[in-house]
Amino acid sequence: MKVRSNKWLPHSLVSIFILLKIENTSGEGITLIEGAVAKGAVCLDGSPPAYQFDAGFGEGLQNWLVHIQGGGWCYSVKDCYSRTYNLYGSSKNMKSSDYNFTGIMSNKQELNPNFYNWNRATNLHFRGARVFNAIVEELLSKGMKFASNALLSGSSAGGLASILHCDKFRDLFPKSTRVKCFSDAGYFAHVKDLSGEYKFEGYYDMIVTLHGSSKNLNPECTSKMKPSLCFYPQFVIPYVKTPVFILQTTYDTFQVQNILATPQADPKGLFTKCKEDINVCSSAQIQRLQDFRWEFLEAFLVVGNGTSRGWFVNNCFTHGQCEYQSKWSGNSAWELNHKAVGDWFYDRGTIQMIDTQNVLPHYCIK
Repeated sequence: MKVRSNKWLPHSLVSIFILLKIENTSGEGITLIEGAVAKGAVCLDGSPPAYQFDAGFGEGLQNWLVHIQGGGWCYSVKDCYSRTYNLYGSSKNMKSSDYNFTGIMSNKQELNPNFYNWNRATNLHFRGARVFNAIVEELLSKGMKFASNALLSGSSAGGLASILHCDKFRDLFPKSTRVKCFSDAGYFAHVKDLSGEYKFEGYYDMIVTLHGSSKNLNPECTSKMKPSLCFYPQFVIPYVKTPVFILQTTYDTFQVQNILATPQADPKGLFTKCKEDINVCSSAQIQRLQDFRWEFLEAFLVVGNGTSRGWFVNNCFTHGQCEYQSKWSGNSAWELNHKAVGDWFYDRGTIQMIDTQNVLPHYCIK
């Protein structure tokens, strides 16, 4: 499902994809929330928000997982308009086959032992606080208000959204409900690029200005710095009160390609091949990637080591791990992902792990 603010501009936050579990891997049909249009909660082209839902079963009947997929952010009117022609800007272009219920959304116990029988929702791409509210109201009416356990999860831009919306999600439930948030590949770091500047910061400046996002960002954060900086987890997560788990790689391919080695920061294209395939990187480029790893970890320190925080940080050269079965529990290289998140959610232990063994960038799976 995808939803964006009316006429592309107001009430925008992040691109989101929400999914509720389904009995097969391709999911059930798309559910449109027609009544949301009157409230101004619409996709970029004015079409109603939509999502996919799959009811839980057995012991998972009262547990809810709301998953926000990624898709980046549109930063200009032209860019936003171009999205009205695909599933990132119009529910008219959404198909139930666009999303497979795998990884953290799988309903197979052997593949997703901690969340396989929960109620799940996804296929929700949106921009806008109004859309978030409309979809959440819909899910509450389906029984989410009676949840025993609730998890707001997301990957990439959706992973960032799960952090930004975390406390708002917590407030929907009584104190007796266990509510937590999980961010996969959403910890975009505010670090210098190859030119020694923060060029990616300008990208967030345009997004926040275009969509008028400042009023929907954490007020404690925006009272201390410009709103666009409050799009970065390292500046906003100190103010998030709800328990959060971060699944991240220090060599996130999106961040290597779009924060560290952008064409603007690398005008001669010296890093072009390396950022696409680490097997062709020179020793000097590998060293620069390792420097980037340390800069990322410094930006990560603010997450803190309190009991409400959990994390698993590896050094795989990839982007996003929870939505793909092979990266969620597919083999021994990834099996810690689902185990770590499950143990943290159910309070089976304090999960705060950073891979300090294999610190070079590497492909964890072919």
